[in-house]
Amino acid sequence: MFCPKCGAELPDDAVFCLKCGANLAAPKPKEASASTGPVLAPLGATALKCPTCGAPISPKFGEMIITCEYCGTAIALANDGWRGLQKQTMLPLAFASKDRVLAEMHGLLDRGWLHRHLQEDSVLEEMNVSFVPYWIVAVSARTQVIASDVAVEAGEIATTAALFGVMGSAMGGRRRGGFAGPLLTGAMLGGVMGAGQAKKTYELDNNYNFPIVALKALIQYQPKNYQFSLAKRELFDVSKVPKGVKILNGDVGEEAARYQAKTLVDQLQSESAHEKYHMIQQLHTDVDVADLELLYAPIWFAQYDHKGRKMILVIDGNSGGVINSIGL
Repeated sequence: MFCPKCGAELPDDAVFCLKCGANLAAPKPKEASASTGPVLAPLGATALKCPTCGAPISPKFGEMIITCEYCGTAIALANDGWRGLQKQTMLPLAFASKDRVLAEMHGLLDRGWLHRHLQEDSVLEEMNVSFVPYWIVAVSARTQVIASDVAVEAGEIATTAALFGVMGSAMGGRRRGGFAGPLLTGAMLGGVMGAGQAKKTYELDNNYNFPIVALKALIQYQPKNYQFSLAKRELFDVSKVPKGVKILNGDVGEEAARYQAKTLVDQLQSESAHEKYHMIQQLHTDVDVADLELLYAPIWFAQYDHKGRKMILVIDGNSGGVINSIGL
């Protein structure tokens, strides 16, 4: 189970949250379910009505997020049944022209993002755009790192060794065989090495609006370190979806999205720490999950054939940014 207040993962029989101390036995405050409305239908319902326009909605097997075809209202399957989502947003399709997107991708390939002049030897086989649902998970992460800097160690060793050499030259002059200064004894060398191995504690604090793709069939295109331009998002309006562009339903629920966001953010924090610090001796990350919202993002999928090898580029149809690439 997960804490309704902070999102921490807890044992199923927990009475209090080990992270924030929330009383799990007490009635949940209204704020805890701010993203959902009242229950519209029980868990096993195969037919229900849109809470906004009353149109019939028939969930397909496995679906957990459904968008009304008539008014665009989204409903989601929670532990107690189908509920209407309150936080439902979208990013406009700014890159609506296929030619414009192709120009962006050709320039990308020619600049060598994958390989230099790759576009010249590649054939576009398929290209389409859809509005894909993403859970935007607000995550805060604090990582404590205990490490010693290799660069500092090397500098301290070299400086200390040079100092011994200068002192030796002054005190003993040039020794037979041309060596100036005293030899570093084992004790001296151990002292030098030890001087550079002092442990230091660092902290990495970051906040994320992490996108989790809400469709298992697209899980291979899950962003690893990509952020949508959320400042451009607006309330979802089905009338702003261009004619002929599909709005995909989802089969990844809120709790699964929370868990995945925590896992991926923990990985990002670890990667960031290893890029910034060397000789890490201890690393611990605390991850807290707050609110979720459902974002519909316009996504272009372009499949190329490069000398018999397939590759797919995933493009953000709002900003033109490359979310990721997949080699098949």
